[in-house]
Formats: sequence, structure tokens, C-alpha cells
Amino acid sequence: MILYIAEKPSLGRAIADVLPKPLKKGDGFIRAANGDCVSWCVGHLLEQAEPDAYSPEYKSWKFEHLPIVPETWKMKPKYKMRGQIAVLRGLVKEASQLVNAGDPDREGQLLVDEIIAHLGVNGAKLQNAQRLLISDLNPQAVKRALGQLRSNREFIPLSTSALARSRADWLYGMNMTRAYTIQGRKVGYQGVLSVGRVQTPVLGLVVRRDAEIAEFVSKPFYEVLAHLATDNQERFSAKWQPSEACQPYMDEEGRVLSRGLAQNVVGRISGQSARVEKVVAQDKKQNAPLPYSLSALQIDAAKRFGMSAKSVLDTCQSLYEKHKLITYPRSDSRYLPVEQHALAPSVIGAVLSGASELVDGCEQPNAKLKSKAWNDKKVDAHHAIVPTEKTANLSNLSQAEKQLYLQIARQYLMQFYPAYLYKETQVEIIIAGGLFKTKAKQEVALGWKQLLKQSTKADQEKSQAVQSQSDDDEHLANIPALKKGQELLCERGELLEKQTQPPKHFTDATLLSAMTGISRYVTDSEIRKILKETDGLGTEATRAGIIELLFKRNYLTRQGKSILATEVGKGLINSLPQSATTPDMTALWENNLDAISRKEAKYQSFMEPLLASLQQLISQAGAQLPTSLQGVKAPDGGFKKRRYSGKKATSATKKTATTKATSKRAATTKKPAVRKKAGT
Repeated sequence: MILYIAEKPSLGRAIADVLPKPLKKGDGFIRAANGDCVSWCVGHLLEQAEPDAYSPEYKSWKFEHLPIVPETWKMKPKYKMRGQIAVLRGLVKEASQLVNAGDPDREGQLLVDEIIAHLGVNGAKLQNAQRLLISDLNPQAVKRALGQLRSNREFIPLSTSALARSRADWLYGMNMTRAYTIQGRKVGYQGVLSVGRVQTPVLGLVVRRDAEIAEFVSKPFYEVLAHLATDNQERFSAKWQPSEACQPYMDEEGRVLSRGLAQNVVGRISGQSARVEKVVAQDKKQNAPLPYSLSALQIDAAKRFGMSAKSVLDTCQSLYEKHKLITYPRSDSRYLPVEQHALAPSVIGAVLSGASELVDGCEQPNAKLKSKAWNDKKVDAHHAIVPTEKTANLSNLSQAEKQLYLQIARQYLMQFYPAYLYKETQVEIIIAGGLFKTKAKQEVALGWKQLLKQSTKADQEKSQAVQSQSDDDEHLANIPALKKGQELLCERGELLEKQTQPPKHFTDATLLSAMTGISRYVTDSEIRKILKETDGLGTEATRAGIIELLFKRNYLTRQGKSILATEVGKGLINSLPQSATTPDMTALWENNLDAISRKEAKYQSFMEPLLASLQQLISQAGAQLPTSLQGVKAPDGGFKKRRYSGKKATSATKKTATTKATSKRAATTKKPAVRKKAGT
């Protein structure tokens, strides 16, 4: 008997639906006519043991216990999941072949691996276990996936990466939370101070941005426009480019701070002759934006629809599980496997049958075109979020579901349109010895951008801002045909007085963007060098939950679309050492975890330096009191002490866990004994 162990019941039912009929439903499983079975987890069936499972004395929070580092990691079944574990225990004994059908990411890999290990599977049955990767719950897609089973052993590095992340979060979150909560009490703070590997640096981003805004002093700066005319009375304008001689009157961003200097330029150029020094005309093209990863979709949906990261994830889960209209949503990839291009005609057909409004007034998509999105080298366990071959009935969708489906579908259709073509002309003009520049852009062919024309005018502007972030769009200025050496007249100069603006408060979109491309915020130049632009804080599946958790713990608050830190959030960040509040350490961790999943690093090489840095952080915590929290009132109700981890599972985040047996795969060496003393 083949036993398929799915991550959740919805996936289990999708697998069972394509097995031989009739199906017989049991308690926690479905049996096919040929005897094969499908059962499931409900997320993680096991959870990390609490500190007092390692020693009863840890029930009390005392600084001298820290850091607590388990010698042998313990797991315990979740209380409400004992029945399903018993069901799986019986089925695993009966099965001759096991198939891991967890979601196609590192947590999905681990949560099935850990239950297999917990049930004592070993020998040939463990060696021969297979992996089923499903990213589309429609029957035809599930059948295809069943024909492409791989050895589960191929995914041991992915499971090991999840294992390392789980243990790291427990060690860091539990120890740091206890340390600062204990110290906080000494200055009168009566709440739990939750510190996490990911949540705290995210909070630090917001606290520092708020401080920059509060301390910002606006100052005026000046620009000069030259209003020009040709002999044929064709008029346009160009902007002054200050020379090196003006440097003493400029700030570090190249803005002129001296009104007198700018006013002098206005006086010198008005009524003067001008000469075209340089004309560069280039034909340019912009390829379609890639299909969505979850973070990219969350950022766009926040900008366009004002949706929070969590609402986007929850809506996508519904589109995936309930409606089966999109592929697996918790994806960090924006690429597609080459073989999936063969599905393009049927996917395009399904999209146009259910949402023809996307191409009203446009050319039809060309299924034969293959954009740069199809790239096997950039696809691992999962691929970009795209529509499925199922036709949507938009009237059956909620407003949010409809908005996100159309957004995902439009992004997919863009892959089947030619590039956006335009001509860019840059002109340099000399007036009274000064350099002035202007740039114009003329559309040649809309290509994929014609799909954006179907939005309302307001939506179109937002979409173009979102879809063309890499395109340095300027308003399509109209300038006459010019040639080098041509004489012009500067009819007048114009002084523009502007004010420097403070940075903007974070919003859902910009905070997610910061978490996704965290290298911009890393302070250590050496760490920044080894990070990729796409390295981030947290994972696609956890970012929404991390942001929501910070609101739930009253560390963040909203003012309209803006996200600000509360007094508690500020007090916590200002009490912690900088290394705990900046993204440097955790971005480096994520980079190393990714390396483990790619077989480029080992579990032990990640954990050993982590333990050393944890010891140092606990020593720092004991060396000074968190005076920034003096007089700060804890949120009403406080927090339950039961959870210590800095990351808390929500509907948008999968709980972390691991097992002894799984740990044998990851690292056979024992960890240091539980430490009972912390350096001070």
C-alpha cells in the first residue's frame, strides 16, 4: 500500500480525487479502490518542548539559567493532534511505500519528515520514501505531479535547513525573551518583552525610520529651468546641471542650497542664446515584469488595493485551496519551469474564458512567445504564482479574491506579449556657459503595457508605478526635433524653490519591500557584500505573520496607511544591543539557511557560531538595565508566558518544530549540555 502524507486535508483530498475510485473515507484518511491511502497532517503535528521539559527548574524565569541550550532536542505531539498522529501511526505500519506530500517549501518538507521520524520509520521504508510536489490542486495538475515523483532523500538538505531555522528561532527567541523580560522587571516594566530573530529587526527598521522623521529638519533647495524656443517657435524646457564649482553651495545629494547662486543663474540665462551641444536618441525596450512571488504580489496589492500582507496571503490561500484558480501561493520564486510552457495555451484559454475583460481592446496573447520567466535554473521546489487551467467564475469570488486573481492573471498574460518599445532622446544644451539637460520619451509599441490600459485611470497610474518600478519613467515630454550645433533662444529662466522631504513612514508595501530586499538596510559592509539583492528577513510564508505579530504585541500601530512604532516598541529597541535590532545577523542567517538547502553549507557550521553569539548577547543583556522602558506601560493583559519563541505561528505562519530522529539526518553530533549559568 502506498501512503501519501499531505500537509493538510485540502491537499489530501486533491490527491485522493485522482486515485482509483470508489474512494472510502475513514477518520483522518481516504482509501482508494486499489488500497492506496491518503492521510494528512494539519500543519505541524508536533511542537517544540518547553524549557521545563528539559529541567523542571526552567519553569521559573531566572537569569542564571540562561542561555538554555538543549543537549538532545525534544518534541511533543500537539494535544489536539494526538488522534491524527495515531491514525498516521497505524497507516505507516501498514504501508509498503511512503510519499511525502508536504507543501513545496522547506517547512512543508520538514513537517512531514518530522512525523515520519517521530513514528520511528527507518530502514528500506525510509530510504525508499518519495516526494510529491504539488503546486496546483486541479486534478490534471495533480495527475501530472504523481507521474513525477522524486526520491525524498533529494530533499534532506531542504528539511535540514528548516530544522536549523526552527532550532535557531527557539534558541534565540526563548533565551532573549527571558533575558530582557527579567531585566525589564528590574526597571518596572511588567510585561513580557518578546525578542525574535526576525520580528525584532523588523521592528528596528520602523523605530529607526520614525526617529529619522522626528529628527528631520527640512531645508530649502533650488533648481533652475530654462524655457527655450527654436526658430520655428517650438518651445520646451531644460534643467540646470550645477558644475563642480558649485559644490560648496550643494548638499551631499547634489542639491543647490544657495538661493543667490540659483537666482544668479536665472539672471544670466534669461534672453540669452543657447546651443544644442549633444543629442542622443536611443531605441529602448522593456520586457514584461516577471510573474509574481508572494512578496511581490503583497507589495503590489498593498499599493494598488491597500491590502495588508496577511490579507493577501489569506486570500491567496483561498484562491489556491478553495477555488483552485492559482498555483501554490507561498512561493519566493518569480520563474517557471520550461516544461510548463506547454500548458500556456490551456492556461491562457482558461483566463480569457473567465476574465476576458483583461484583454478588452488589446491584441490577443501569443502562447508561442516565451519570456525570460521560463528558466529551469531559477526554479527549485516551487515556481511563480500563476493561474491554473481552471476557468474562473468571477461572480463567485469575493472582492479581494477577484482583485488578486485578476492581478495574478494579468501578470501571467503579460508573458505572452512583446516588449514595450520606446524611443528615448537626451539633449544637452549650453546657455551662458552653463549645462542644461532634458529628456523625452516617445512610445513606439505598447507591447505588454497595453494590458495596463484596461484599468481605470487611477488604477492604471498605480499599476504603471508598480509594474514599472525598474523603469525610470518620466512624463512623456514633447521636445522638437533637435540636432547638435542648433541655435536656440532661452526666453527666460525660472527659479524653483523646493523643500527637502523627510523619509516616509513605512507602509505595508514598503515594509514588505524592505524585508524582501534587506541588503539595503544591512549596516555591515562585509555582510552586505555576501548578500544577494533578493535575500530577505523571514520567508514568503512568514513575513505577513511577523508584521501582524508586531501589531498584536502592541509594538506597531497604524495611522492611515502608515506603520509607526509604539512607545513599547521604541523602548524595547532602544534597550537592546544594536546587533539584535538590525537585520545584519538575521539576513546572514537566512543566507546560510538557503546555503544549507542547496548543499553548500552544513547544519553544524550554522549552529556553532549561533550559540557563540547567543552567549555573548545574553552576557550583554545582564550587563545593563533596559532603562528605555522605565515608565513605559505594558499592553493591557500582558502576554502569556507559555510561548518563548520570537516567532509565533499564526494562520499565515507555520509553526516550527523538529524531532530527534530528523536531527540524526541533520547532525549526528550532540549539542552542548544545557547550560545553567550565563556570563555577566
